[in-house]
Amino acid sequence: MAAEGSGGSTGAGVGRRLPPHSPSGLVLQTVEMHTGGEPLRIIPRLEAAEEAAAVGGLSLLALRREVAATQDHVRRALMHEPRGHGGMYGAVVVRGAAAAAGAHLAALFLHGAGYSAMCGHAVMALGRFALDYGLVAAPSCPETAVHLRCPCGPITAFVPWDGHHSGNPVRFHSVPAFAVTTDLAINVPGYGKVVVDIGYGGTFYAFLSAEQLGLDVCSSKIRDLVNAASAVTEAVRKQFKLHHPESEDLAFLYGTILTDGKDAFSEEPTTNICVFADEQVDRSPTGSGVTARIALQYHKGLIQLNQTRTFRSSTTGSLFTGKAVKATKLGDYNTVVVEVSGEAFYIGTTTFTVEEEDPLKYGFFFK
Repeated sequence: MAAEGSGGSTGAGVGRRLPPHSPSGLVLQTVEMHTGGEPLRIIPRLEAAEEAAAVGGLSLLALRREVAATQDHVRRALMHEPRGHGGMYGAVVVRGAAAAAGAHLAALFLHGAGYSAMCGHAVMALGRFALDYGLVAAPSCPETAVHLRCPCGPITAFVPWDGHHSGNPVRFHSVPAFAVTTDLAINVPGYGKVVVDIGYGGTFYAFLSAEQLGLDVCSSKIRDLVNAASAVTEAVRKQFKLHHPESEDLAFLYGTILTDGKDAFSEEPTTNICVFADEQVDRSPTGSGVTARIALQYHKGLIQLNQTRTFRSSTTGSLFTGKAVKATKLGDYNTVVVEVSGEAFYIGTTTFTVEEEDPLKYGFFFK
């Protein structure tokens, strides 16, 4: 831990605390974590969001719109450079009965281009955070259920607890996940006709093997994979209309996941890379992506209930596991609840200052 003085017992800095200590401007405190290499910058409290939830009685999807309209400078300041980077991801913890609606906490998910409806790697990290920061009144050993409210719906994380600290692995049970369509032919400019599956795991993804695009998910250059996945996302958005049975606010394609094509059940890991939002690359195997991919595999009869598959990130090599644990219904869809498991770790805590006179105070972003 840094000492308050900066020069021992002598020098001009004696008795002065380290910056930042500007009397003006926004101060943002965060808890830094990662799950499978994918960062999570947690904002433990955003009073404006809690006030909006309390006064307006907003649904979490409506609160997400309100925060985007009135507090987007917070997202940009923390996700974009110089405080963030092109792959940064964040979560706003929203407390209070109006927002959490009986859950231990509600969460809004942030990324470089905006806001998501679900994030599995974030849920695993937030499960640990909720226990270690006292958001669960009476944790139980050896595992505690942490109830989260996400824009896509209620999620339960199961977190190891030894009486003093949280641990790993963390698992969560998803909202009902389903196959939207399979073997959909899409014309992708620059790549030709490909066949994709579209699945929902709290948000929608297109899935296809990288081989269809002339690439290898394990050995091709990341830039080539990103370009190809982004082209698929754009093509699907133009050629296929999504629908969600509960809310049209959820009916958007979040990204494309390129795979090694190994969808049939196997004890061996299957590798994928997720490119989401504005060409952002997930460093983890992607929790909501694993959820959607399990739903597709179950729909195709490639796996059965409680058969565990292992998913590897092509960027970091980190692993998640996933399995369908319960068959359900949502509207006209046959759905499954999926359990996803992974490891989340603390990196540190940070205090960021936003000085009013800084011309780049709310960050910048370029590709």
